[in-house]
Amino acid sequence: MDVTIREAGDVDTPAVEAVVEAAFGDHGASVNDVMALLRGVEDMAVELVAESDGEVVGCVALSRAWLDARERLVDVLVLSPLAVAPDHQRQGIGGCLLAQVPDVAERLGAPLVFLEGSPDYYGGHGWSAASVHGLERPSRRIPEPACQVLLLGRHEPWMTGRLVYPDVWWRLDLVGLRDPDLAEIEKALGSG
Repeated sequence: MDVTIREAGDVDTPAVEAVVEAAFGDHGASVNDVMALLRGVEDMAVELVAESDGEVVGCVALSRAWLDARERLVDVLVLSPLAVAPDHQRQGIGGCLLAQVPDVAERLGAPLVFLEGSPDYYGGHGWSAASVHGLERPSRRIPEPACQVLLLGRHEPWMTGRLVYPDVWWRLDLVGLRDPDLAEIEKALGSG
């Protein structure tokens, strides 16, 4: 499949929202709500879309957040969401979008990019558990292995501490998982 990755514009928002709703099912509307609020308060740093035959089939967003380090607050990025339309999944589109993230984040001056996600999937794309690097998850409702980070060129050893999400994520209760999903994941990880 021939896929082009490009920066999204305002004209792409309806297509991005459709992909997110299809990919996230019942949670799609909430994810779109947080994206709209992030755009509205200018906390959305950049959105990329994957396009095939003129159709948006995937997207990834990087929004602003902070690392609460001892020395000072550090501007970082959070990757969320990564979404691919269900009929285009398992074709490498998510990987193509992820491959663009380091260069885009470097261009934006970020030393770190965080996400909440599967260590198995993201680990295969260069991400690692944040805790390995002295970085703390913003909520205990995020299973520790699922708080993933990508260290970039501007990262320095003193940059350790807790990830702090913008208010939007908390207001919409989209940080981590809630029971019964959290209990199920913790049981599978043996940490429940």
